[in-house]
Formats: sequence, C-alpha cells, structure tokens
Amino acid sequence: MAAMASSSSNFFFIFFLVLCLKITAKKTYIVQMKHQDKPLSFETHHDWHSSSLQSLTDSPPESLLYSYTEAFNGFAASLNEEQAESLSKSESILGVYEDTVYTLHTTRSPQFLGLDADLGLWATGGSTQASEDVIIGVLDTGVWPESKSFDDSGMPEIPSKWRGECEPGPDFGPKFCNKKLIGARSFSKGYRMAIGGGINKKPKEIDSPRDQDGHGTHTASTAAGSHVANASLLGYASGIARGMATRARVAAYKVCWETGCFGSDILAGMDRAIRDGVDVLSVSLGGRLAPYYRDTIALGAFAAVEKGIFVSCSAGNSGPTRATLANVAPWIMTVGAGTLDRDFPAYAVLGNKIRYNGVSLYSGRGIGKKPVGLVYNKDNNTFGNLCLPGSLKPASVRGKVVVCDRGTNARVEKGGVVRDAGGVGMILANTADSGEELVADSHLLPAVAVGRKTGDLIRKYAQSNPNPTAKLVFGGTVLNVRPSPVVAAFSSRGPNMVTPQILKPDVIGPGVNILAAWSEAIGPTGLVKDTRKTKFNIVSGTSMSCPHISGLAAWLKAAHPDWSPSAIKSALMTTAYTRDNTNSSLRDAADGSLSNPWVHGADSKTLVNSITHHFRSCLGTKGLFGTLGN
Repeated sequence: MAAMASSSSNFFFIFFLVLCLKITAKKTYIVQMKHQDKPLSFETHHDWHSSSLQSLTDSPPESLLYSYTEAFNGFAASLNEEQAESLSKSESILGVYEDTVYTLHTTRSPQFLGLDADLGLWATGGSTQASEDVIIGVLDTGVWPESKSFDDSGMPEIPSKWRGECEPGPDFGPKFCNKKLIGARSFSKGYRMAIGGGINKKPKEIDSPRDQDGHGTHTASTAAGSHVANASLLGYASGIARGMATRARVAAYKVCWETGCFGSDILAGMDRAIRDGVDVLSVSLGGRLAPYYRDTIALGAFAAVEKGIFVSCSAGNSGPTRATLANVAPWIMTVGAGTLDRDFPAYAVLGNKIRYNGVSLYSGRGIGKKPVGLVYNKDNNTFGNLCLPGSLKPASVRGKVVVCDRGTNARVEKGGVVRDAGGVGMILANTADSGEELVADSHLLPAVAVGRKTGDLIRKYAQSNPNPTAKLVFGGTVLNVRPSPVVAAFSSRGPNMVTPQILKPDVIGPGVNILAAWSEAIGPTGLVKDTRKTKFNIVSGTSMSCPHISGLAAWLKAAHPDWSPSAIKSALMTTAYTRDNTNSSLRDAADGSLSNPWVHGADSKTLVNSITHHFRSCLGTKGLFGTLGN
C-alpha cells in the first residue's frame, strides 16, 4: 500500500510539474491587430500594442519584443500559452501565432545574362544617376563590410530619401558603411528568446550586422556588388567579380542566426527596411508552406509591394521532388535555380583505365599521379557508404580514395569524415535523389563529384574488382559549357500547393557554382575545421539565384522609376524564354529530361537573355548586347 501511495504521489507531482512548466514556459508569438481599432488616446501603435499586451495578459513591458507598423499590423511578444490564449479572445486581435523558424536556401553570370559590363543599362543615356538612387535591401545573415565588393569609389552622395542607418555593435558601427553599403541593422530578439534565457541573455553569437556565416555577404554582392578585379575562389573562376546592379546601393538586414531565421525577426527586418526607404527586397530564405496569413514572409512582402517595393525570394532547395516550393505568394517573385555556362571539371581515373567526368573546387595538393586503393563501404549497419561522422573504419580507408554516396549529411562534411579516418581522397557519387546534377565544392581533401550513372559504375567497379584503384585529376575552370542553362536538380518544384491556380516558380536564374564575396570569419566550406580564409566563394542554391533577379529588378526600377512592382515582375516574366545556348528546350539536371513550367517557371521563364530582349524593345537599344540576344 505504501508503495502504491508513493507511486501515486509521484504521478501527481510529475503531472503538476508538467502543468506548471506548460503555464510558465514562454515562447515568441506574433499578434495581428485590427489596426483601425487603435484608440485616439494612444499617440503611437507601439503605445497601443504595449498597453494591450499588459492589460490583457498582465505581462511586463519587456515582454513586447517588436511593434510592427509598416510590414504588419501587430506585434511580437514573449508569452506563455495561457497568455497567448487570453490575447486571442480580444475583439481587437485578429490572430495569435507561434513564431516560425525559416532557413537559408544555400563573376560570370552578368555576362551570361547578356548584361555587358561596359554596355549595360547603367551606361545608356541618363540612367546612371537613376541607378544610383535605387536601394536593394537584403534580408540575410548580415554583411562583411570590408569586402571590396562594397567599395564606394565613384559613388555620389547617398540618396536623400534614405532613412536608414549603420547600426553600432561590438564589432560594427557607422564607420563600416559608405556610399555603397549605406545601411546595416540586426534583429535578434526572436532568436534570443528561442535559445532560452530571454532577450537580456547574451547570445553565443555577437549581436551585430556583421556576417559570421558568409551567406548574406554572398547574396548582397551578387545583387549589387561593385567591380572587383582578380577575384577567385583559391584560383577557380578567376576574373572580374561584379553584382547585377553595380551602381545600386545596398542595405543589409541581419535576420538569420546560427539556429535559423525567426519569423518575428524577419518581420522586424522587413518593417524597418520599408521605413528606411528600400526599393527592392531580396530574401534568400524560406520555410514550410502555410496559408498566406500564417506566412511571415508573405505578409511582410504584401505590405512592401503595397508601398511600391519589389520583393524577390528564393524558391527553395528541395527538388527534384514535386510540390516543394517555398515563397509562393502571387505578389512575390519566386526564383528557382539553373546553371551557368561555366564549369569546374575534375576526373576520376580508375584502375581499369576508364576516366569518368565530374566536378570539383579542390585547390590543394592532389594525391599524385599514381593510382591508390579505392574503397566503397556499403554496410547497412554502419552507413559507411554515406560517410557519416564515425562511420568509417580507419583500417579500411587509410591511404585510399573513398566512394561516398551523396545525401543525409553535407557534401563537404563527408570529405572531412574521410580525411579524419585517414583517407586521401573522395569520389562523391550521386544517388537517385540527386540524379545527374553536379555541384562543385571546395573540399578539405582531393575530391570529385560525379552523377548517378557514373556513380553506379564506380560503385560496381569498387565492389567487384579484387584490387580497385583510382586517381583524381583536376581541370580548373572551363567556360562556354553547352548546353546551359540546365535547371538545377535541387531547385524546388511546383505545383503551388497554397494557390494551385497560380503557377510557380516565376523564373529561374543562375544558382549553381556562383562566385561572390564571402565573410572572412569562416572558411569556404562553412565547417568549423576549415581554417582557410577567402574573400570570395563559389556557392550553389536558389539563395544565389534570388539576388540575380533582385539586381535585375533594380535595373528596371532605375530605367522606369514609375513602374510598380507588378510591372517589373511582368516585364521580367514575359520576356524570358526556355531555350538554352544550343537553341534547344531547357533540360532538367535531375534526369536529363525536358524541363516543364513547374520546374523552370510559367510559360517559358528562364531569365537567360530576357533582359536583352526587354531593353531592346523598351529602350530602343537594338544591337546593344551584340549577338547574345535571340
């Protein structure tokens, strides 16, 4: 009986403990208000939001994280479930939604799109001054201001319409901004609440606009980076790096942190960008599909478009699976990814004398001219075929080239696993999920990425030959690759599952192996163990294609200041087409088949040379882009 009583008391103790934790545990909620209900007694919306929060929930003033006035009618607050439920019952409140976590969608592209560095729109009659008045706001991981891509040489004074600032921080301040990078802010309250301890707890990551990840610097410089000579990633893609809109201004809004991008912070960044006076918003991040009224990016973008701001967003990297798109709201320019006419060939030469083509950005010492042992660890119990951390036995891979299946963990991490186990090289072999798409990486050891069909042949050789060997050869940078563009296999696909009647994505842009500026706080692979530092990096993803379109939108805004975001969107979409540089229909890298509108966009929507056609017809610049037009 005593044991039963003890068990019963323990049960009730645990029950009440869980109940207590549920009541007291706080989360970030976004609260949508009926803005027309604001009493005249409140001078500002912030005062009204603060008063409503305290009167309805008995919350302290610091519970109010953000008060939104431009991108959204409402506020973000730290609440427990009981307080959130109490708020939702108020007649002045339309909805109370738990904060959402979004993720990042991770030199030759201007020429590939027909935008000649010397003869482009910026150099045509009277449009230079207009271009310098266009401001692109980039919501991302911040910016590395010391990059030469943000050099302001020759730039005139900052436009008078600009109301932003260069936010001070422990490692940032006004001195880091200039006439090119005219603003930088950070938004971290949602992030700090999510990691625990409240907004007053000092986070692990420094709270400033400085980019510790590289992603934000890459996207910002892709959209509007200045000309930089002799740019390359450790010798690859060497040449002049430049953004799409080289004379446009850049404003960086850091809304993404090491654990993700929180909706409350994103909305705060969009709210501030609208008030600051940006003309274009570039957003290379996204989350799971949701109704538009529950999608932070869709809500903020709607308010921005209403105020004349063009919004470009990445489509996501969840292809080739169907119905995987992000950012599908009709008022958003949803951008998928395709290849350029540039490649980084590498080869795996097997002991049977057969040479297989692949790609790589490896830049260190190779494995030598003599073949070494080749191993493929197909063991379902250890997952050695995937080269997951701890899955490889040093005794079996030491001194050998290891075949690793693509998938599950990061491509560059697999190379690190091989190196740590004693391997001297890696062949990264695609599976059915990644098909024939090849993405080059700056691996930590000699490595070659190959497609699925080639991968199957190499796997078969490694398993069937009693003494398999291989050597790896690296071919540098090759231009004028045909066919191109090809739709990237990772580019997310339609149909649009929120509004099936609206075909998405809208267009594709260059998003595979894109060279742009990089943060010197992190190595090119992004791995902690990567101690290399580089001023430029080559990265792939719809995150990279999105700022290409943001830059093109800035061009159009400069040429036609009176055009609405919808007019700019329409101009880009209706002048795009689906022919590659062999004049054949676009193909899908996933399986080599012909692409379709759910893959590349509605009714012929790749941006290759579309800008050429548009400017010829609208600006009377026939012949401006030479033979690049159709």
